[in-house]
Amino acid sequence: MNEEEEDSDMKTNENLMSAFAGESQANRKYLAFAKVAEKEGHRLAAKMFLAAAEAETIHAHAHLKAAGGIGDTASNLKSAVSGETYEFTQMYPPFIDEAKAEGRDEAVRTFTYANEAEKVHARLFQEVLDKLGTDDGDEFFVCTVCGHVHKGTSAPEQCPICGAKSAAYKMV
Repeated sequence: MNEEEEDSDMKTNENLMSAFAGESQANRKYLAFAKVAEKEGHRLAAKMFLAAAEAETIHAHAHLKAAGGIGDTASNLKSAVSGETYEFTQMYPPFIDEAKAEGRDEAVRTFTYANEAEKVHARLFQEVLDKLGTDDGDEFFVCTVCGHVHKGTSAPEQCPICGAKSAAYKMV
């Protein structure tokens, strides 16, 4: 492969990852929109948002695969640990500082919740990687307020990040 082909290949991978990010964001946005439509009683709109969200997931997965971003489970777990660690060490701290400086209390809260949850996610991904191939019978519970993930036989009585009661947890 010559230098021009390598540059073209690199640009295609950049484009694939940009498309992956866009499709991923559209999926999440449409799921949020579907919740609003359902709450307001707009069943047809909610169903269309859900259908489009699923389609965007198909696109995102195809782009990620074409970019070589999906490996075996061990590689994927290592990637998850790295990504979560980046978020709580590099990404969220300056976001929190900037939001504080701008007096954006809700943004400070959401960034702080996410930052604390990412630490737990990284630890749990590493734990699963370290025990890959075994199943201890535990389940995973997600706090629907802040995104904290708890591994165990039941949800905790109270979320250690946001203080939500166990009823706020959803088993996945």
